[in-house]
Amino acid sequence: MRRLNCWEFTKCGREKAGAREVCPAANETKAHRVNGGTNGGRVCWAIAGTYCRGQVQRTYAQKVDSCLMCEFRMKVRKEEGYDSGTDILTFDVGALLFSMIPHS
Repeated sequence: MRRLNCWEFTKCGREKAGAREVCPAANETKAHRVNGGTNGGRVCWAIAGTYCRGQVQRTYAQKVDSCLMCEFRMKVRKEEGYDSGTDILTFDVGALLFSMIPHS
């Protein structure tokens, strides 16, 4: 089964071919293929400025609490095989480290 990117899962319409303003996750080429996604489509919780629940999510620090309970993030975590406690920590530390990379 093909793995979905966040914009396909949420049907937000903010991917590159969408009619609305393009989401930073769709443009983030440094995250291309992370968790098998296109650009940042499967690591959106680590990308500042994504659009979730009707509003722009700012920095990682500002959005982490809502992202931890996000249905899409949990789906990706399960699909990638991160189900044990230590694996979940590795999964989220990787996202945090990615969020610290300077992006243009």
